[in-house]
Amino acid sequence: MVYKKKTWKEKLENSKDFPKVVEVDDENAKRWGGKKVVIPTPLEVDKLMKKVPKGKLQTINTIREKVAKKHHADIGCPICCGIFSVVAAHVAAEEIAAGKKSVTPFWRTLKSNGELNPKYPGGIDFQADRLEKEGFEIDRSCKIPKVTDFEKYLI
Repeated sequence: MVYKKKTWKEKLENSKDFPKVVEVDDENAKRWGGKKVVIPTPLEVDKLMKKVPKGKLQTINTIREKVAKKHHADIGCPICCGIFSVVAAHVAAEEIAAGKKSVTPFWRTLKSNGELNPKYPGGIDFQADRLEKEGFEIDRSCKIPKVTDFEKYLI
């Protein structure tokens, strides 16, 4: 049987049986900061990424906190929230390539410590370029570049 690979948009729109709140083992609860974990839908993550206005930033932890609050959980799944942000970013990149002007501004969502996300389409260079065009300063002295004083711009 031959399986057709899903497009990024199909992945974004595939909610499977999410959202789902699950309890994790003690080791993961300690590492992640809570026992009750929500696995959001990819569209929920995309919606939160869309809300970041020009001149502002968020981290993946912001997304995790918001989905946890919405679903009455301790935390948002760090793995799923990260994966779903990458899926949303790829959909936006495809839309940009198709000439669409209003897309999810994925470049405004940073890793938890303010680092740029090398898994986003175009890698760090694309994200840095977009952020610099919006007036953010990029510190390239780190192993992975990050936005200088990113905390000042968080929503």
